[in-house]
Amino acid sequence: MDREIVEESSVLDVLDKQIVHGLVVDARIPFAKLGALLGVSEQTVARRYRSLRGRGMLHVAGQVNAVPLGHTRWMLRIKTAPGRALALGESLARVPELSWVAVLATGFEVACVCRPRTAERRDELMLRLLPRIPHVTELSAHEVLRQFPFDEEWPRYSYLFTEDQLRELGPRPPMWEPAGPKAPVTLSREDEAMLAVLARDGRAPYAQLADATGWSATRAARRMAELVAAGVLYFDLDFALERMGYATRGVLWLRVRPGELEAAGRAIATHREVAYVAATTGTSNLMVSVVCRDSAHLYRYVTERIGALSGVNNVEVLTSLRQFKQSQSLISAERIEVLP
Repeated sequence: MDREIVEESSVLDVLDKQIVHGLVVDARIPFAKLGALLGVSEQTVARRYRSLRGRGMLHVAGQVNAVPLGHTRWMLRIKTAPGRALALGESLARVPELSWVAVLATGFEVACVCRPRTAERRDELMLRLLPRIPHVTELSAHEVLRQFPFDEEWPRYSYLFTEDQLRELGPRPPMWEPAGPKAPVTLSREDEAMLAVLARDGRAPYAQLADATGWSATRAARRMAELVAAGVLYFDLDFALERMGYATRGVLWLRVRPGELEAAGRAIATHREVAYVAATTGTSNLMVSVVCRDSAHLYRYVTERIGALSGVNNVEVLTSLRQFKQSQSLISAERIEVLP
């Protein structure tokens, strides 16, 4: 068995991890179905899930993919004067279009993901608002050209299931390709109301979505399925990583020969430590987010896994000193908190 599996923290027991994996595969899986698959009652699954949420261990959030709406995702690196990075990170975490906000180990650089919903909002953020923040000394924006899909997403707990259980659980919906649909998807006011509820709670009941939209519960369920199928809506799980035994978050910026970029991205997407990998514009053309137990684990990963890849000419390794926000949740005292 993989050493990284054996040495995982015991904060989550086996049933907790199985529930987490079920949610990773299908964030809205009925607890009755998951309980039957795991041989426990629906009430047990619901109680465990409430406990995980109540302890600030995880949060399920519905997210909007800007690509089918005709827009792109950006990686931002913002350098500031020494001593100003913490205040900047705290402020940026409150901006709805920004996620994965972190102060990097340089101590004066904040990294984040920018997901503007309109060209006007993109320009407002990247050309006017962010550059004018006091003490910002440099802003670099890297457009995401391709997000590499995972066969299994982090934290990769499928090894706790039998083959029959995995088949019954079913595959995770395919990741939407950056090319997007032939024509951008248009969202109605009711769609926006439903997406706002799902951003706060990805498992919000259909009755709650019906109240927010004025639709029936059946129509809300049907429209949600349509948005998922169109690639507009997807579900993310935020985790309190430190409490799960992972003390080191790393951001790697790789420079890969163009002819080997696709192969490198696909290979990295199979690595157990990797939570996200994407091809980007800029002097570095591959960005990798990794989760490790400690700095020694990160060192082994960079030297043994990244170092073995063909075509990698340069690697910039940065660790996160402070994570302020994940996909939707704020990070506070090693727990996650849902944005209001």
